[in-house]
Amino acid sequence: MNVSVCTISFRHGLQSIEHIAQWATGQGFNGIELWGNHARHLKPHAHVNGEWLESYGLTVSMLSDYLPLHDERAKNHIAAKNVLQLADRWNASKVRVFAGELGSEMIRKEERLHLINQLRDVCRMAAEKNKLILVEIHPRTLCDTVSSTLQLLSEVNHPSLRVNFDVLHAWESGANLDEAFVQLQPFVEHLHLKNVVDRGHLHVFHPENVFNASASRQGMTSLFTGQIDYHQFLSNHDFSSFHASLEWFGHHPFAVLKEDKQKLVAYQKQTLYH
Repeated sequence: MNVSVCTISFRHGLQSIEHIAQWATGQGFNGIELWGNHARHLKPHAHVNGEWLESYGLTVSMLSDYLPLHDERAKNHIAAKNVLQLADRWNASKVRVFAGELGSEMIRKEERLHLINQLRDVCRMAAEKNKLILVEIHPRTLCDTVSSTLQLLSEVNHPSLRVNFDVLHAWESGANLDEAFVQLQPFVEHLHLKNVVDRGHLHVFHPENVFNASASRQGMTSLFTGQIDYHQFLSNHDFSSFHASLEWFGHHPFAVLKEDKQKLVAYQKQTLYH
């Protein structure tokens, strides 16, 4: 498995991209999942780009951002154009977005149709630049369930639309993880790996909590110590050709990500030799 570290893990700490790149290389990560907000703030530094990152032996495995898919076409078009330009700068072939801001049971028919058309336009723009648009399995979006995600893929009907399989959020939806992955595997281009102590703490991953620097992080836990059995999930499928990101939103990101990466490598070696 090709494993990346997410720069969003350092959203509340003062860390330079140089420091993150050096640390990621030292820990054996293959790449960086660059948060769109960080990419925008790095724009004035012309020398900091995909080629620069490759000098560390790293690539941007995915640029993760958000698009105003519910807004008017012109606003969404400008936002998509800008994020695709950022992806070009970082030599990133994948752009992660959320499928709107309303869950599949909340959205009205006309709103869903508008979002589908917007997303199809974005996919056409991405195809012109040889990029893929990845919608993430995530609550309060049209990809809040496996069935709604498959429906969305069918409705948009564009080869540039793929899936970022967030393991925790797929589990949160109530789906059987193995069945969900098998159903979506033809469309999966990336995975997010994180864990939680129990279902009662899933609210800690709500965006309003994640982006609040003083909010509680109670319930977030390292990859192999939570409710999701990653030993089982990873052993049930062949992930050798997949790209994944360790997504950590809690305290002490360097320490936790280092430990998770080491345990993931050890587990992969163990399964390889057995």
